[in-house]
This record gives sequence, C-alpha cells and structure tokens, in this order.
Amino acid sequence: MRSRSNSGVRLDGYARLVQRTILCHQNPVTGLLSAGADHKDAWVRDNIYSILAVWGLGMAYRKNADRDEDKAKAYELEQNVVKLMRGLLQCMMRQVDKVEKFKLTQSTKDCLHAKYNSATCATVVGDDQWGHLQVDATSLYLLFLAQMTASGLRIIFTLDEVTFIQNLVFYIEAAYKVADYGIWERGDKTNQGIPELNASSVGMAKAALEAIDELDLFGAHGGHKSVIHVLPDEVEHCQSILYSMLPRASTSKEIDAGLLSIISYPAFAVEDLNLVNVTKSEIISKLQGRYGCCRFLRDGYKTPREDPSRLHYDPAELKLFENIECEWPVFWTYFLIDGVFNEDKIQVQEYREALEGILIREKHGIVLMPELYAVPAEKVDEEYENPHSVDRIPVGKLPHLWGQSLYVLSCLLAEGFLAVGEIDPLNRRFSTGIKPDVVVQVTVLAESNQIKNLLQDHGINVQSIADIYPLRVQPARILSNLYTMLGRNKSMKLSGRPHRHIGVLGTSKLYMIRNQIFAFTPQFTDQHHFYLALDNQMIVEMLKMELAYLTSCWRMTGRPTLTFPITHTMLVDDGTDIHPAVLASIRKLEDGYFGGARVKIGKLSEFLTTSSHTYLSFLDPDCDVKLFDDPDEGRNSPDSEYGGYSANFCEKESQDELDQYINDVLQSTALKSYLPPTSKTANQPPMFSASHSTKEILSIMAKTKGWEVPAVSMTLPTKVLNTHRKSLNLVDNPHFFEIKDCESVLRLPEDAHGDLDCKKLVEQLKECPTLHDQADILYILHILKGADWDTELDGQYGVTVHCLLNDLYRKAGLNQEWGLIRYISGILKKRVEVLAEACTDLLSHHKQLTVGLPPEPREKIITTPLPPEELTDLIYEASGQDISIAVLTQEIMMYLAMYVRSQPSLFVEMLRLRIGLIIQVMATELARSLKCSGEEASESLMNLSPFDMKNLLHHILSGKEFGVERSLRPVDSSSSSPAISIHEMGNSGATKTERSGITKLKSEMKQLFHEGHSMSSSMFASMRGSTPSSPTSTSPAGSSGETSWGDRKGQWLRRRRLDGAINRVPVGFYEKVWKILQKCHGLSIDGYVLPSSTTREMTPCEIKFAVHVESVLNHVPQPEYRQLLVEAILVLTFLSDIEVNSIGGIIHVDRIVHMANDLFLQELKSFGATGSILEKDLATGICHFFYDSAPSGAYGTMTYLTKAIIIYLHDFLPSTGCAMQ
Repeated sequence: MRSRSNSGVRLDGYARLVQRTILCHQNPVTGLLSAGADHKDAWVRDNIYSILAVWGLGMAYRKNADRDEDKAKAYELEQNVVKLMRGLLQCMMRQVDKVEKFKLTQSTKDCLHAKYNSATCATVVGDDQWGHLQVDATSLYLLFLAQMTASGLRIIFTLDEVTFIQNLVFYIEAAYKVADYGIWERGDKTNQGIPELNASSVGMAKAALEAIDELDLFGAHGGHKSVIHVLPDEVEHCQSILYSMLPRASTSKEIDAGLLSIISYPAFAVEDLNLVNVTKSEIISKLQGRYGCCRFLRDGYKTPREDPSRLHYDPAELKLFENIECEWPVFWTYFLIDGVFNEDKIQVQEYREALEGILIREKHGIVLMPELYAVPAEKVDEEYENPHSVDRIPVGKLPHLWGQSLYVLSCLLAEGFLAVGEIDPLNRRFSTGIKPDVVVQVTVLAESNQIKNLLQDHGINVQSIADIYPLRVQPARILSNLYTMLGRNKSMKLSGRPHRHIGVLGTSKLYMIRNQIFAFTPQFTDQHHFYLALDNQMIVEMLKMELAYLTSCWRMTGRPTLTFPITHTMLVDDGTDIHPAVLASIRKLEDGYFGGARVKIGKLSEFLTTSSHTYLSFLDPDCDVKLFDDPDEGRNSPDSEYGGYSANFCEKESQDELDQYINDVLQSTALKSYLPPTSKTANQPPMFSASHSTKEILSIMAKTKGWEVPAVSMTLPTKVLNTHRKSLNLVDNPHFFEIKDCESVLRLPEDAHGDLDCKKLVEQLKECPTLHDQADILYILHILKGADWDTELDGQYGVTVHCLLNDLYRKAGLNQEWGLIRYISGILKKRVEVLAEACTDLLSHHKQLTVGLPPEPREKIITTPLPPEELTDLIYEASGQDISIAVLTQEIMMYLAMYVRSQPSLFVEMLRLRIGLIIQVMATELARSLKCSGEEASESLMNLSPFDMKNLLHHILSGKEFGVERSLRPVDSSSSSPAISIHEMGNSGATKTERSGITKLKSEMKQLFHEGHSMSSSMFASMRGSTPSSPTSTSPAGSSGETSWGDRKGQWLRRRRLDGAINRVPVGFYEKVWKILQKCHGLSIDGYVLPSSTTREMTPCEIKFAVHVESVLNHVPQPEYRQLLVEAILVLTFLSDIEVNSIGGIIHVDRIVHMANDLFLQELKSFGATGSILEKDLATGICHFFYDSAPSGAYGTMTYLTKAIIIYLHDFLPSTGCAMQ
C-alpha cells in the first residue's frame, strides 16, 4: 500500500476538522445544519456558507486522490453538499404559495422564511415575528446552486423543481426596489423592524441573476426544458442601483462589512474596480479592529451596554455603542479569500497571521472560530476613550459555523489544494476585467412600401417589414406577453412571470421561437402607451439615449441589434415626406457614430451571425405552455390599446397557434375612428371661449347633479370635478384658481326639465370648430355619464365616451397639439407605462419624491416604491383639481428617471425632488423669458412638445442659462397658444463675438423682429420685466421704478429660486450640519426645530440624517427663502471648526437671516437708496434686492449673514478681535 503523501495527511487533518465542527451538526434526515448544539433552527444564509468548506474539501480530495478511499471520501463529501442544498429546496418549495404572492405584492408578509426547523423543514416562527425578507439569502442560494451545478453536482432532479427555481428568479428579480431586512436580519440599525434597501441584497441578487442565466440545471444531462431564463434589463437595474449606493450600505448604515461578500467572493457583483477599492478601504478604515471587523457603526449586538431584555433600541441610545461595537473575525476570512483571488501574497500572509492569533485551540489540533469578540463590561469606558486599546473576550457561538467554514475554505485555497477557478466555475471573478467596446447594430425598417419609397427618394435604402420575411418583427409588448408564459406550472399553482415591460437590452437580442427568428422593436417606439412616442424629436432623443445605454450596459455575447421602425406617424403633417428630425438621425446613424455610441447600420439578415440569440424553449409545442389556456389569458396585460405589425404577410396556411396568439394580442382593441371631423365652416363662435371660466361649466354640471353651488370661489365640492383647462395659472398664485367675469353665456342644450341634455350635446360634437371643443363636450359627458356611456353617435351602438376620447387623442396626436393631448390623457387617466419603474429608479438612487404643490398636506411625499395604480391615484389626488398637472407630473417623473440613469451627476446633493415646485419653476421661467402673464406661461408650458419639456427640465437641473423664443412658423388655427422653442445660451464664458458686442446687437434686432419692442426697452431691461414674481406673493415683484442694472438683473434671485425648488445644497452640507448640532441644542428653521439629539442616533454620512435635515428645511414654502436659510446654516457651520465647545441653546436661523436683511437695508439707505430697491417680499419680509445679491463680495449675502451671526452669538465666540475674518 502506498504511503500517505504529506498533502494527503494535511487534507485528512482538514477533513477531521470539518467532520467535528461542521458536519456533526447536519441533520441525517433533512440534511440541514442546525446553528449549534443548543440552536435547532437552520438559517438559509448560514447553511449555504457553512457547507462551502465541505464542497471545497470534496473537490480537493477528488483532485489530490492518493488512494481509492480518497475518491470515496470525495463522493461522500459532495453528497453531503447535495443533501443540504436539496434540504433547503424542500423548505422553500413548501412555501410555494408565498413565492407566487411575493411576485406581485413584494410585501414583508408574503416572503420566504429566513430560518426553518432543521429536523422537519417546517417554519419556526410566524410571518410577522421575524425579519424574514432577506433577498440576499435567496439570491445566495441561487448563486451557489448555479456554481455547484457548473462544478458537476446534480442538485435539481425534476422539471417541477426547475419551474420552481425559475420562479425564484422572478422572486429576486425586483431586488433593486425591495426594502428588506438585509444580511443582519435587522433592517434599519435602530432594530425596530423597519426594512430598507440594502446594497448587500441588491448586489447578491445581481450576481445570482447573472450566474444562473441560460444555465441548464440538469448539468450535462439536460435539454432545453431545464434551462433558466433571466431578462438582462433586471440585472442592469440592480447594477445601476448598486453603483448609486456604494460605498453606503443602506439609508441608516453608511458602511457595512457585509459588503465584502458583494465586492469580492462569492458575488463579485461590482465591475468598477475603483468602486471596489473605495468600498474596501472604507471598511478597513471605519470598521477594522484588532480582532476582526465591526458589522457597521454603532452596532449594539452583544455589547455590554445592550439591553438583552428587549429587541429594539431607542434612537438616542445608539450613541452608547460608539467605539465598543463587537468585532467579527469572519470578515478576515473574506479578506484572506479576496487576497487569494487577487494574487496578493502580502494580503494573504497578513490575514492568515491575524487569524492564527484569534482562533481558539482545543485538544487534538482542533481550531475553532469564535462568532465575535466583545469588550469586557468593566473596561467599556476605557475602550470608549481610547478605541482598540482594550483586550477583548470571545462571545457568542463557538464555533461560528459560517466563519469556521470560510476559514477552512481560505486555508485550502491559500495552501494550493484548490484553484480559484474550482470554487468559481462560472468565472464571476473576471467581472472587473476590461470589456471590449460595444458596437450597436441598427436595422431601420419601413412600416410600409410607401415609407420605403419616401426614404429611397432621399437616397436611403431600407427594407420594409414585409421584405424581411421569414424573419419576423413585432412590438416589444408582444415579448412581454410571451414572457408571461415562462415558469408557469399548474400543479404548483405558479403563474409565470408578472407582466412587466421589457427594456432595451431585452429587445436588442434576436429570439428563436418555434423555429422562427423574431426581432422586437424597442418600447419607446410604441405609441399606444403614452404620448411621448408621438413626438418625433422625442423619439430621436430616446433613440440616442438607448444607444448610449446599450453601449455602456451590454454584457452578453454577440452584439446588440436595435430594430428601429419608421412608421406613418414619423411623416410630416400631410404625409408627403419623412419628418426632418428622423431623416437627420438616420443620416447620423450611417456615419457610424450617434450620440456617443458606435453604431453599424445594415439589414437584419446581415446581422444574424453577429447578434445575440435567445432560444425561448418554453414556448415550444412540446412544452406544456398553452397560449390560449382560457378565454381571458393573454389579455391580462395592462396596456389599453393595441396596434402593431400584423402577421398577415405569412401564408395563411402556416398560421399556427403562435401567429394566432400574436394577432389576437395586437387586434384585441385596435383603434377605430368614430368622431365626426371638426366643422371649419360654421360661423358661430366657439362653444367654450377662453372667457368661460371653469366655474360656469362646473355650475352647469352641478345643477345637473343637483348640488348646491356657492357663488364664491372654486372651493365647491370638486372631488368629482376637475378644473377645466382654461384657468390654470402656475406662476402668480398657485393657491387660488382665478374666477373671471363672463359676458358671454354658455350655450349648452337643456331638455324640457331645464337639465343638461346629453343627447343634444352629442349632436353638437359635429358642429365643433376645433378639437378642443370636442374635448370639452366629451369631458362633460365623461364626468356626468362616465366613460362607458354609449353615445349612439350617428346611430351606431357601442360607441362609448371612452372610444370617442381615444379617437380624439389619436387626432390630437396627428396634429401634435400637446396641450390637448395632455388634457385628454388626463381625462382618460392614462398612465406612463413605465411610471412605477421611473418612480422606483429615482427612489432607489436615494432621491425622495414629492408630488403636488407645496405646502405639505397637499404635497404628497413618496418614500417607498408603490404599485402603479396606487401611484397614479396619489398623483391625481395631489394634483387636486387639475388633471393636466397630474399628467405633467408623470411626464416629468419619467424625464427625471431618464436623467438619473444617463446623467446621475445632475443630481449630486439633491435628496428630495419636489415635482410640483419644479413645474412651478418651469412656468415661472417661461413667464420671465416670454415676459407674459402667469396664465399665458402656464398655457405655454402645457403646449410644449415633450422634447422641449425635457430640455427645459434639463436646463433647470443643470443650472444652464437658456433662452425661449416664440417661433415664427404659422400656427394651426386649432392650437390656442404660441409655439415656443427652447435653446441653450452657450457657455458662461464670453465668446469672442460676445465680447465685441455683436451678439448683443443681433439679439436686440431679433427681439425687435419678434415682439416689436422699442430698441430702448431691450437695451435697459426694465425692472418689471426680468424679476419673476415670487410664487407666493400676489403682486408681480418690483412693479414700480425703471432702474436698470444691466443684463445680470434677477440672476441670483433666479439661481436661488431654482436651487431651492430642486433642493440642491452645497457639497458636504449635511455632514457640516451634524457637526454644528454637536455644539448647540438645535437649529430652529421657520418654526420647526432640528434637535441635536438626532446626532445620538445617526452618524454624519448617513442618508437617514440628510433626509431628516431635508424634511425640516422643506417646511419652508418659498424656494428662494429656503436657499438663504441654507446659506445662513453654511456660514454657521464654519463655526463648528473653531475651538468653542458650545454655541448656545437653540439657534434661530430665520432670525439670523432677518438680522442680515436689516443690516443690508440699513446700508442701502445709508447710500441713499429709495423706492423699489427697498421693496420687501410680502410673505417673508426679505428685501428683493437681498435675494438677488451674489453670495460673495463686499456687499454679498455671506458678508451680512456673517455679521448677523457674530451679533447673534456674541456671548459664545472667543473675544479676540481676529476670530472672524
């Protein structure tokens, strides 16, 4: 018999260690590991980590087998792993109903449990008695299921189990928006059971989704039925949210050692090496001690000061745990494994030695890994004063199985028994490698031969959709519908994938479905969802963004292929030519670069070999999926209307079930035309002229309904009624809707009883001169009779108000009347298809949202992702009486989400986006630029095309100067307001021509041309024109006096108003506020106090603290006043660096601002200023000129604020003369 080699002896030593410390806890029936001799529960996460040593040891034996017994030993160890993984699978499959519910609710009550009974696989505690929702545990299971299957283990046995795993993929797919309890089962660190979005969960889910995608769960023995499918857009969502969070771990934890599992083994979820290193160094600098790392700052678990009799902490109690948090040695094993993966010998050596020092040794060479090291109770104060000076004692479980297992694994790796590729067969470790440039393939397709010929006239050769047969092209929503079939299983009552829209990564692949190749057009070209796709400039803009997105986010093999359809809506109004914006973009695509992306344009057939293909095997005829299970299936998508590229150019005989299904979805509610054309001939005045106030229409409706109408104002029971579009004014005074005196009387038909005659009203649809009037009539019918009332127009039955509104919407779309389109969208309560996703994107990037105009009971705050219906209802409720505002709110939320994805830098130091204020500022800006009344500006805002609206928003976010021009093109008689174009003013530095004054001359001539102003008025911008009235004062500001102070007048007021509205604060502001609160009892802002006790709960860099400061500042309704308060606090924070222990009790910031304002006014008067310069804002009492002063300089606001602070805090400041410079 051969003698045992040295390595064999060492392996036997590790086998004995594993047997005595880990496998002795494995239940012989279920295979689950109990947490210890006295704990019979099995935690999912701990079980997976604890079995890794066994998996690694098995592979090491297989590789270093000296004798036959070694191969037997390897097999035995591997089967222990399979047994445990199948035990966990049993536990989860018993809760299959929860997996099904959670896909829709994402509620903490409907989630899989975090721990089970190790002897029976049963649940141990109730749904609400534990922080069960831990997405990272489920994700970790899927990640290792994939890795172990790839390493050759067979864990999944039947197709039912495959379907269950596919549904677990749907379960973790939405991790980027699910607030859970995280890796420490605690949620928010006050331990009060508040779930929060955790970077460790999002990262683990991203890794699991990437690892299990296209994996055959039967390993080498499987076929296409056992393959798991993941949609790439969900992975990308997780990635972008993860990037926006790191190195922060969650709202309440500014750093967490658990992130080591995300940035390194096992997840390797972060692809940006800089971000990995930043996170790693944060953990080392803030959390590492002499015995391991703390989990997070102010973690009270098992510290001597923790009260073991209660689960939660009091918020102010957290300060007690500072500097005495327990240190966990398990994190050193992560650093050790990380060193092996990075081939960093020094790191490996350093952490091996450190671990040797803290392990606990028993007889027979058994070493144990303690759970944590705590400060002895009698030395707590000493450690608090001098961190890391006291010797600690081991506490908690011994051995800690998770740590013990990773210790053994790290030793096997460090001693060369295992190669890194063996415990990472799916090559996750290469995620930070350099990726090749992505070239996006673009196929332009003409919807019909007519469009194909029009393009040929311009020298652009494309194929039509019919030309590319047998390849098929369909809109993205067909793909969403087909994907709902994935993962269905009747016997387990699993419904498949929830109907979610599919992003551009998903539509940029080619799909094999029943031996046909399908391409799908991206979501943004689909006009049926929301009106953005009706604006061709917007389509081009979205194409640009999606191409850039593909370039940065494409991870799959093969190139992305984007199919861009040219449809009849991309023609100019009369249908004789292609829209110039679309033509220009096709030309740019032909150049090979478009919007910063490398593109290659060509025919679809040329791209077949280079594209990425996915085989949708679950739709094969031999699979159990029935496309038409019951008459309602396949209709359950939330889309309201359909239209698309019909499949009828295939031969009719070949129409199998799939074609039938696609046609069915497309035609289920194709649009039909019912409305009579508007009558241009009629001479009578328009039915509702602009002078008809809302009030009249309302009073007529109210009479019909039999309500009492007070004659005073619009505060009648408007729950059921929304204001009419005419009296919206966002600028001068958003708090009251104006009522005008009307000479003309509404001519509404009445019946014999004097009630409103709806039948006659329907007849009047035929006589309307404009689409607007038809909309008004339909709106009244919609309110009085409801959407499903049959109008029986022209004797046809089944023509409901809803059908007519849809028809009108389509016509308005063809005429590009944006005001009307938004109005009808509001009546129909259309919602942006991706509204919930847009909202979630913003929230997950740690931006809170508010909708509606301030102040608070009306302004609604959104802090957690809401389901689409709830979100839409909230927006309509917050918009109060105005449906157009509700629609605009959705639109702006969508643009903000686009920007937060494509240009996150715009949102630096903004925590809460107040959409109502943003809309108000947009209107104010238009009023300022167009020099028009608030009402006209609001009307102009509603009539901006989506493209211009998005640009205006961008200018406001980026703080760029911009100009607004009334365009000179003749406007259709039907549209009621001037067409407007928005353009950038260029860089802030003067260009050569600007310095020589030529542009000034040009702009004056232009202004003469546009508005017929006299030369002098444009030379001396009068005070009246350029000061936008404050959103709260009722009179326009500065209404007297003609002093001129050049072009720059109103600039600082505007800057402050913009920054206040979008809540932008200076960099590092919140950390400075934290320091100031350490030195006083609190800051009082406009009557609300920010107490210093908040610093006892929260650490300076915590998002939770920033949100808290923000919520106090947001009580101030005027954005420009809020900004002055921020400046005052900033000046105060300079004091926090001076050696003063206390600067008094509660500091009243508004008093300081008013003192500064008085000093400013005194100085102005001493220079002899009079009249309008001294005029004060009525709401706040601050001088307008003070609002409009630059912060720096001898007469800047900072100077006066500093003087005011010195007077206010006189007693506390050091008495030397040079203290304040």
